[in-house]
Amino acid sequence: MCGARGFLGPNLVPLRSILKGALLLFAGILALFSAHRGHAAVSDLPFRQELTAKLSLNPELQGAALRRLAIDRDGVAYVLTERGLARLFEDRLALDHAFRPLVGKVAQDISLCRGRVFYLFEDRFLANDFAGKQQGSLPAGAYRHLAVGEDFSVLLSGTNSLALFKDGVLSTVPFAVAREGERLYAWGGQFYVLAADSVYRVNWPRVDVLYRGRDLTALGFRGTQVWVGTKHGYLAVDLSNGRVSIPLQTQLPATEITSLAPTADGLWAGTTRGAFFQSGPNRFRYYASRRWLSDDRVVDLQPGRAGEVMVLTETGLNKINFRAMTLAQKAALYDKKIRQRHMRYGLCAELVLRTPGDITTEEMVDTDNDGSWSSYYLASQAFRYAVTGEEEARANAWETFDALERLQTITPLDGFPARTFERRGFKFSDPDRWHVAANTNWEWKATTSSDEIAAQTFAYAVLYETVARTPTERARIAAVYDKMASHIVRNNLYLVDVNGQPTLWGRWNPEYVNHYPPSIVDRRLNSSEIIAVLQLAYRMTGKELYRARGFELLERYGYLRNITNSMTQVQFTPGFLHQGEDMGDEWNHSDDLLAFVNYWTLYRFAFNETLRQHYAAAIRDHWNIEKIERCPIWNFVYAMSGAQDYDLTGALWTLQYFPIDLVNWTVTNSQREDLHRLPDNFRKQQSVELLPPDERPLMRWNGNPFALDGGSGGGSELAGDEFLLPYWMGRFLRIIQ
Repeated sequence: MCGARGFLGPNLVPLRSILKGALLLFAGILALFSAHRGHAAVSDLPFRQELTAKLSLNPELQGAALRRLAIDRDGVAYVLTERGLARLFEDRLALDHAFRPLVGKVAQDISLCRGRVFYLFEDRFLANDFAGKQQGSLPAGAYRHLAVGEDFSVLLSGTNSLALFKDGVLSTVPFAVAREGERLYAWGGQFYVLAADSVYRVNWPRVDVLYRGRDLTALGFRGTQVWVGTKHGYLAVDLSNGRVSIPLQTQLPATEITSLAPTADGLWAGTTRGAFFQSGPNRFRYYASRRWLSDDRVVDLQPGRAGEVMVLTETGLNKINFRAMTLAQKAALYDKKIRQRHMRYGLCAELVLRTPGDITTEEMVDTDNDGSWSSYYLASQAFRYAVTGEEEARANAWETFDALERLQTITPLDGFPARTFERRGFKFSDPDRWHVAANTNWEWKATTSSDEIAAQTFAYAVLYETVARTPTERARIAAVYDKMASHIVRNNLYLVDVNGQPTLWGRWNPEYVNHYPPSIVDRRLNSSEIIAVLQLAYRMTGKELYRARGFELLERYGYLRNITNSMTQVQFTPGFLHQGEDMGDEWNHSDDLLAFVNYWTLYRFAFNETLRQHYAAAIRDHWNIEKIERCPIWNFVYAMSGAQDYDLTGALWTLQYFPIDLVNWTVTNSQREDLHRLPDNFRKQQSVELLPPDERPLMRWNGNPFALDGGSGGGSELAGDEFLLPYWMGRFLRIIQ
């Protein structure tokens, strides 16, 4: 242990007043504000935001089998159902009663020709377009499928024959082969028949085999190629010679193909496990789960005229839209959503949905970390105010500060913040952890964690720096934070609960921290947390106690060494138990979030410049481990320290693909053959590839982004502060403009 402070730089002059502390703060902050020296600020240009709409079914279609999708040249979507032909009326699918002679008749099949719909009935085919001239009589019940060529010739298939209706004449040829799932197609002036084991080309009256395979399911045409879907992937065949031009592709998000739609820029595929778009080798966008579709068993799909894609599943019709949107516009969606649906006494609340996915059944509930999640919302609004000067954002930040302030005042312990609070009798989570407040109409939740201290430290630091405009406002923030910091210091660096004992995780005492080897992250993390607390408390209040205790920890107890221990040392270290918890058996991704929000305060409020440089090195060391996650918070905090090599592209990619739908749907990716799986490992990284946020299970930044499966079936909804915090932080740091 070093006994002198000289190696950390010159001593600071003790400060005795909040006003002096504020002056020192802003002198340092003004320099730090322009410390970001990385990429030039990136303009917030529009990107392609993907949105989905699950279109409603009229009551007469509830439970009906949905069989085929066709979109005519006017952009009207038609769906063949077992109860008749339906069409889309704005956002509702209903039986089509427009043509009175067809009302009550159930079509066997539909086909498009020149963008117009043809119907096959029991005894005829017809179109309502072309002045009603395209029609023909057929033997009753003889045919079940049709395709219409550009010359209005019609190919029909029955049980044992094919028929061609051309120029008013119906001619037939025997065609009695096994053709489970048979479908007819017209392309390039010719007809094609898909059977389970063959693709046939019709050169009337001859029917030739173009390709033989197994478990064939769908065809899609573009130029001189036909894509052939199977139950095991897809391939492509050259129409001129029948040779395979693209071998069977199996490394796909899902391999049991049900429909194909080649486009100029790629391939759309429907499967039994959702839909995907492939834009190049190993380049996929995967649309599965209730986040995107009413169910995952795709029956048919077709691109629309406006660039959207209609996806028909067993239970409904879905529309995937592509809309030009900026990050600012996206942020506005979450800002509005939170204000309208997620504010509980000033806390930013998670919603429980009594009916999965139905926001009209929402209930705002308490969670174990209301103080943490609300702190991140507060910080987002403080950053927003600093960037825009909008009084609405300032009011939002102060409203949530009121709630955080009450987390302290509602408990009987001076400076001890509750996890959350609720009116008496309505607590939701962990009922055994609650206590009745002095105002007996309310209850508060105990067992507060280091998570809350780190998150609130970050929030108070940002609020103090950006929103507090007067000495009175700064004094109010300082008073609340001083109480919390004083509680920790006078209790020997423990957070002491109502039972007189330290909480499970509120522990920063050297006896606890240095008990762990450097291979357990708590040694580094808890050292970083308490130093950030003491630095911020000293800067706000000028109390020498905080500074002295901080240097004691840094020098005498090795906390600086703990903070700068490389994250590469953190590894599987089982056997270190804390109240039954094995502290070294896995990488805890919650600790990454706590570390990076803590780095903000640690670096910006450093006791001196020498320490600040040590902290910058520690941030860089941690970021090098975490950069594969492309997390905007990790990247922007790293950039805040003056780094030039942060991953701006990855951060923007994550923000752009952050899901609009924040319902916690069940998401499954573990079946995907396009991913390269990893063996079990300490970090629980399940694949080499990092999936976009809107393809993986919904999670906050404390989750494992490499987890392939997860979700709760749509039983809850996040607020959106998860997006707002990094977005407005990036704006505050002038990374995004």
